[in-house]
Amino acid sequence: MTTEGHPGALRVLVLGAALRTGSTNAQLASLVARMMTEAGADVDLAAMRDFDMPLYDGDAEAADGVPAGALALRDRLERSDAFVLSSPEYNASVPGVVKNAIDWVSRIRPQPFKTKHALLLSASPSLVGGNRGLWALRVPLEHLGTRVYPDMFSLAGAHKGFAEDGQLTDPALQQRLNETVTAFLHLVEADARYGCLQRRWYEFLGDRTGAPVTQRAED
Repeated sequence: MTTEGHPGALRVLVLGAALRTGSTNAQLASLVARMMTEAGADVDLAAMRDFDMPLYDGDAEAADGVPAGALALRDRLERSDAFVLSSPEYNASVPGVVKNAIDWVSRIRPQPFKTKHALLLSASPSLVGGNRGLWALRVPLEHLGTRVYPDMFSLAGAHKGFAEDGQLTDPALQQRLNETVTAFLHLVEADARYGCLQRRWYEFLGDRTGAPVTQRAED
């Protein structure tokens, strides 16, 4: 994917957001990373364990600054055109470790999440997948200015959802995942090449870098 405005391959950070070894979300992140690599993207596959950080504490921030794990996540976000987050669902919402990472990184200026494209995924053993957690996860990311892709992907029954080769056992779901990943990459490439998404909606007004914003939208 070589473009005039963005030479070289698209750079995508793919993050498996669970801490558990052998997590199905790590498997899903690995599968999507492989698919994106085959599509020509430059993929940085990461795990949440790569970004160790304490619970957010304003006193700790004032005394010691932003922790190294949050700075490392910031660095890898900044090197990417887009990111993929494969997150588990805990009690119908966002896992604490994921929200904590977002909270720490949100303290950095310029805001690393602002204007990044994001694809949200989830793998869950439940019959409804992790959809509720993904809807909750959209809220802080969109608040910070992330361009969250409308189509999210949630794998239900994930404990039996993967074949030995890492593909999904359900051919229809694998096809849907292929279509979602391909469409997401096309959108990111179009924006990187043509700057086609200058209009965007977000609420985060703490970062005054870049073009002026109104209270609700950037023109």
